[in-house]
Amino acid sequence: MSVRLTILGSGTSHGIPMIACTCEVCASTDPRDHRTRTSAVFSYDGHNLLVDTAPELRLQCLACDVRRVDALFYTHAHADHIVGLDDVRIFNQMQGGPLNVYANESTLKRLQAMFRYAFVDEPDYPSAKPQLRPVLLDGPIELFSRAIVPIPYLHGPTEVLGLRVGGAAYCPDCNHIPESSLELLKDLDVLVLDALRRRPHPTHFNLEQAVVMARRIGARRTYFTHIAHELGHAATNAELPDGMELAYDGLVCETD
Repeated sequence: MSVRLTILGSGTSHGIPMIACTCEVCASTDPRDHRTRTSAVFSYDGHNLLVDTAPELRLQCLACDVRRVDALFYTHAHADHIVGLDDVRIFNQMQGGPLNVYANESTLKRLQAMFRYAFVDEPDYPSAKPQLRPVLLDGPIELFSRAIVPIPYLHGPTEVLGLRVGGAAYCPDCNHIPESSLELLKDLDVLVLDALRRRPHPTHFNLEQAVVMARRIGARRTYFTHIAHELGHAATNAELPDGMELAYDGLVCETD
């Protein structure tokens, strides 16, 4: 009954390397410093739950050998987390029908406004398109015989949902986790948590804040994601506490 969490993308909204940037990290030859935009997959009992659809979703699925998606979960509706949505149409074809999309109310509204064609039945639509069913998520649900626990928190003024499946939790894009949500993050094997850069940021944990929060949550292993080009993979890992490190594209975390 293990749960596998695969990090498809670990980068900030610009991606790494950034366009026109020649800094040390953007010019790095370490493949772990090449970061596509943030997304992930929870895999269990033969099912895949895709979390967000980054702009590079097609390339991410090819790189990580994602061959099926059974449902989608969205953390929030910022562009770097949603604009790859059209690429899920291949999974509609493979699964032979529509896919459920789980998100909070504001995220569903934005998705349906930006990608209306994917949520409506239009038999005369002149091309292949995604087929999606919106499902409002306002508390834990059971999905494919497993408890799915949304983790509400804030990303600046934006209400975001992280996600816990079994002993693994995925919490990108955050700078405040309320006490009620910390209760939902107890006794984790794996935590994936936002850590943008060293300098403070108004809507993300910086590295120092993320380490403090990770210690408070107390997962057995913590990986930091949504990483900007200020944090080189090897150099940053060398200074992090035991049990904490930067995530990277293609990282696979196994938990019982």
